[in-house]
Amino acid sequence: MPCRILVIDDEKGLSQVLAIRLRAAGFIALTANSGLEGLVAAQETRPDAIVLDVRMPDMDGFEVYARLRQNPHLSTIPVLFLSANVQDSARHSALAAGAVAYLTKPYDPHEVIATLRDAIARQTGARSVTHV
Repeated sequence: MPCRILVIDDEKGLSQVLAIRLRAAGFIALTANSGLEGLVAAQETRPDAIVLDVRMPDMDGFEVYARLRQNPHLSTIPVLFLSANVQDSARHSALAAGAVAYLTKPYDPHEVIATLRDAIARQTGARSVTHV
C-alpha cells in the first residue's frame, strides 16, 4: 500500500505542486492549507509522514508540530519542515524538537522525496522505502 504524505502549507499553489510530485513518486499526497486544517487532517488520515511549513497565518509550524507531539496517535509521525525561513535558528529549533529534516524553499523535489522515503523507512524499521 502506498505511503500517505500530508503537506501542510498555507500556499495552496505550492501544496498542489508538491502533492503532484509526491503522487508521481508513488505516494498518496494529501494537503491542508492551514495549521488547524493540518491538525484535523493528520488526526483523520494518520499519514506516514508530514511536510510542514513554518510560517502560516493561523498557527505556525512549530505550534502545529508541538500539538502533533502531544497527541499519542500522531506523536511518532515523521515531520519534515519545508520553509522559506532560511535562518539557522529556525532550522536548529526544528531539528532540536525532533523533526527529521529542515529543507528550504525553493526546494529540490528529489531531496524532499528522498528525505521522506528515508524517514518512513527509519520509522517502520525497513531498510528503505523504494516502492511506496
